[in-house]
Order: sequence, then structure tokens, then C-alpha cells
Amino acid sequence: MFVIDDDSAMREALTSLFRSVDLRVEVFGSASEFLQSRLPNVASCLVLDIRLPGVSGLEFQVDLADAGIHVPIIFMTGHGDIPMSVQAMKAGAVDFLTKPFRQQEMLDAVSRALAVDRKRRADEQRVSELRLLYESLTAREREVIALVSAGLRNKRIAADLGVSEVTAKVHRVNVMRKMQARSLADLVKMAVTLGICSDKPERT
Repeated sequence: MFVIDDDSAMREALTSLFRSVDLRVEVFGSASEFLQSRLPNVASCLVLDIRLPGVSGLEFQVDLADAGIHVPIIFMTGHGDIPMSVQAMKAGAVDFLTKPFRQQEMLDAVSRALAVDRKRRADEQRVSELRLLYESLTAREREVIALVSAGLRNKRIAADLGVSEVTAKVHRVNVMRKMQARSLADLVKMAVTLGICSDKPERT
């Protein structure tokens, strides 16, 4: 996890706190120092002072999002107000703590932030694995998964593809096997996750 604060005393206090519960922490005195570092590919979070030299914490939050850096943020401030906290939370901050805060408040916020990042990473890994499976499909099988995700039955799929219903069933079985889907509902969920869809409505 990371801390950005231009107050050396606060950096030292947080370093001591986090290490006391066996959390690995890196501290920085400015946003630019943080950006120059190499971020480890592990679940993490950022404890960020709202008032930094050169750029505000809220501005830096936007900069990180624009750069595709999605580390969960816990803001801390000695000058907090409701509009600032609302803006921070709307932009995705996990928490907004006003100095002085209790140590347990910070540890609880960090625990929530790390849980958020672990879930995000697990979700991204799942999507990556699904994309690899999807890439193993033939062009025809990709058509089939799109039609299946739109709720079309084998008869309609066969008609749309210009094949027999038996052939459509074979394609669907192959798609489910290659995508490692346990059920039709599971396959549809995978298609939704991957953003695969067809605009063909089912005929009644």
C-alpha cells in the first residue's frame, strides 16, 4: 500500500501504524514522487492527503483515473468539508478521513480498500480468462454465442445462420465446451461479461 503526504511526521506515523499490522507500505512526499515509482502488481490502496504541493488530492485522483491507475483511494485531510468528501466519494474514493483520526478508523478503511482492490483484480483476471476462451472459438461459434446470449433458440439460430437445427445444436455444444460453461445461463453470463450481444430479437 502507499501513502502520499507532504507532512513527514504523518508519513512516519502511518508507516509505523501499517507495519504494526504487517502491511507493506511505501511513502511519498508528493504526487510526482508516486508517479515516478514502479507500482507492484499486487492488491494495494493509496492513502492520499487532500492538500498536496503542486496538485490537490482531488485533482490527482482524476489524473490517476485518466492514466488507468485504479488503486482504491482513502483521502485524509485536516480541512475537510462536505463538498470535498462528496466529490471524492463520487469519483470512487473508498473513504474520507478527517485528521486527527483514530488508528482503528484508518485500519478499517485500509481493510475495505484492499478488499475492493482484490475483488477488482479477481474480476479483471476472470475477464482476461474469458477473453482467451472466446478467442479459441471459430467465427461461426462466435456468431452462435452472440445469438444465444440474445435469447434465441436453436431453431431461430439455425434459420439465421442458414444451417440445420442439428448443426446449430452442435455449434452451441461446442461453444459451451470451449467456454467451459456449466449451463446455458452460465454461458449467457459470460457473454454479458464480455460485452457480446446480438440485436436480433426472439420471434414469438
